[in-house]
Amino acid sequence: MEFSEVVKDRYSCKKYDTEKVISEQQLEAILEAGHVAPTAKNLQEQHIYVAQSKDALAAIDSCTPCRYGATTVLVVAWDKGNVFTYPGGKRDSGAEDATIVATHMVLAAHDAGVDSCWVNFFDPAELARALNLPGNEEVLMLLDLGFAAEGAEPLANHFSRKPISETVTRI
Repeated sequence: MEFSEVVKDRYSCKKYDTEKVISEQQLEAILEAGHVAPTAKNLQEQHIYVAQSKDALAAIDSCTPCRYGATTVLVVAWDKGNVFTYPGGKRDSGAEDATIVATHMVLAAHDAGVDSCWVNFFDPAELARALNLPGNEEVLMLLDLGFAAEGAEPLANHFSRKPISETVTRI
């Protein structure tokens, strides 16, 4: 698939076929895309948890209504003790690098024929407790993965975009 097609056609799937599971080959392609994503100073502070077991998915369901029946959920976190602090000391690379990794995986999923949804409707601390994640990690997002159920489609406003002149300024 051409990259321009991937970025234009991908949408957040909010209804999954609960009987279909992504293949190990598809999952590995998605994880590898995150693995090769750039991070500040190449610190690679991201940690990806693959939730597919009934217990892990139930723990996620206890923290958010937004799994939408996905059979695989990636939990994207980062190690708070392994980040680059930017000049001025007010920001670090943790959330930014985890976002880059997650974005690579979102696009790789679509390229692999897998539907996805970026989920951030949850309390990160509550989710970390529910999944028993290490205290040095912070959860950025969940990435639902699977195959769209019959009738699933993009939200009505998905393809609506402001003119580029309203979002880009040349200086």
